[in-house]
Amino acid sequence: MKKDIHPKYYPNAKVKCACGNSFNVGSTQEELSIEICSLCHPFYTGKQKLVDTAKRVERFQSRLAKQKEASKSRLGRKQKKTKQSEKKAKKSKSK
Repeated sequence: MKKDIHPKYYPNAKVKCACGNSFNVGSTQEELSIEICSLCHPFYTGKQKLVDTAKRVERFQSRLAKQKEASKSRLGRKQKKTKQSEKKAKKSKSK
């Protein structure tokens, strides 16, 4: 192994989660801070817990609400086709 090219390895690096949980792992950093661990992750807990640091979830929900409102005023595919066929029928009668 070449000397001075590998980072220093810490076999008991401390990991601190935002929920307050802490545990030891092997890492190249002495201390790690994480947002979600196995004790607070929804997959492991079975509960949905939103961690929204940049308000992305709120933005997505507002866009989704706007889309639902806009879809109420839009015409469906069948209604559009009937209107188009009516217009074509009127044009052909007027010629």
